[in-house]
Amino acid sequence: MSGGSVKTIVVAEDHTILREGLKALLSTSPDLRVTGEAADGMEAVRLVRERRPDVVLMDLSMPRMTGMDAIREIRRDAPGTRVLVLTVHKTEEYMRAAFEAGADGYVPKDATHGELLTAIRAVLGGKRYVSPEISGTVIEGYLEGAKTRHRDTAWESLTLREREVLKLIAEGYKNRAIAELLCISIKTVEKHRDSLIRKLDRHNVAALTAYAIEKGLVDPLSRSKGD
Repeated sequence: MSGGSVKTIVVAEDHTILREGLKALLSTSPDLRVTGEAADGMEAVRLVRERRPDVVLMDLSMPRMTGMDAIREIRRDAPGTRVLVLTVHKTEEYMRAAFEAGADGYVPKDATHGELLTAIRAVLGGKRYVSPEISGTVIEGYLEGAKTRHRDTAWESLTLREREVLKLIAEGYKNRAIAELLCISIKTVEKHRDSLIRKLDRHNVAALTAYAIEKGLVDPLSRSKGD
């Protein structure tokens, strides 16, 4: 964590224009300083491990590793770093999953500059922040530990690594490329793929991809990767 009055920020956003715009906006506040920029979830986790920022602005839909999975990694590896989600997703499912993963705040991308600064300072002060645009009752129900919310048992049965493999499959990566990206063997990738087929009852790449899109792991317009 940084010392003094200036708080450090890592911006995790896969769209370059938005990432640069956020950096420019934050640079107008003398008490905030962007110390790292990440274009995907894996890079965000690496930067947080290395630089230990005070807060990370986290997009949810990013390549290689989702924002949700990156939040879990950051919460485990750098518990002192606050996580503020900045996303286009405004549904109950996404909000609930983000807070469950360990987020400290949730703001839509169409929020004003002023609201973003308010949210950053709120989470830095140890508070939870939810945009007024988003229904407070949904989040309050979650934070109070509501036990009746719907759970997708198949989704919940997937390990973090299986979700990473599923995301990469849906992005069009072949087994060898997945093995290289995750630093595991091709045989291990094949085992994860078999486990996904069994747990999700989806028996080809198209079906697995459709499920990944349904869960928000990938943008359906961004699939163009290869081995």
